[in-house]
Amino acid sequence: MGRLAAYGGSAAMAPYAVIKVSWVIGSLLGLAPVGAGFGLAEWVVLNTVTVGMAVIGITLGLALARPWGMRLPGVPLIFCAWVGTGFLVSMLPYAVADSLLSEPDASGSGGDSDPRMPGWEAALIQFGFIGMGLGLTLALPAYLRRRWPEAFTGRARGPSPLGRAAVALGAAVGLMWLYWAAGGTAGLAHPGEGRTTWRLLCGICGTWALVAAFAVARPGREGPGRLPRWLPSVLGWLGSGSLFAWSGWKLPFTLYVAIASPRDVVLPERPALAITLHLCAVLAGGAMMWTQRSSRTGSRIATHST
Repeated sequence: MGRLAAYGGSAAMAPYAVIKVSWVIGSLLGLAPVGAGFGLAEWVVLNTVTVGMAVIGITLGLALARPWGMRLPGVPLIFCAWVGTGFLVSMLPYAVADSLLSEPDASGSGGDSDPRMPGWEAALIQFGFIGMGLGLTLALPAYLRRRWPEAFTGRARGPSPLGRAAVALGAAVGLMWLYWAAGGTAGLAHPGEGRTTWRLLCGICGTWALVAAFAVARPGREGPGRLPRWLPSVLGWLGSGSLFAWSGWKLPFTLYVAIASPRDVVLPERPALAITLHLCAVLAGGAMMWTQRSSRTGSRIATHST
């Protein structure tokens, strides 16, 4: 089942890669419009990066299914899998809710600077995200179990001082996002720009930040009434990956908006606060993952290459 899920995830992501390639080529040839708030160079760079991410995702799915995937170096594979699951698996609830709560566009038909995707194109992109997320949900644990069975044994230890600092930092970031999701306006420069979907995204990201903090602070232990050892590991993996991946993606974009001040892009948050939160989330996510890796005796995932 894990191998079938890996193949399915790669297949689901393939149309996304093709669509993004068509956007890059079309904009360079003048056959497709450039996104709102972007110049041609920025638009091409952004979509070229997403093409590369899609190719990495497709390759990762195949690596989880094919025999050659067992021979790949462990560190880059684990890093890509952690970031990929942080991007996709944690956002599965958002993908479903966004399709139900998305607001109709009231800005008119737009122009060449504000392209509109055909419905079938948007559906394929959404299908790629959901399909790859579900594929990783099933394929990754099966792969890890096959390749590193010792990682599923051993005694869990409490967090180190670095881990405790990461827990506090991640929880603080998560609480701020949840405050905005609940309708708070402190720290917002343009509260009117915080639409329902934006607040929903803040709520999901904030929830995952608190889940990661809880999982790292209270690793599973044996005994009556205690969490099974695998559950905090899974939740910590997903939550820390969500913090690192999404804020790592948003941080350069937020810096670009703060420096370039494009007329067509307005962030709800104050730029300095948004940059600080994303930077703290990246640091907290990375430190939580490092803490998880080192908190289990007998676990050597990050140092094994075969």
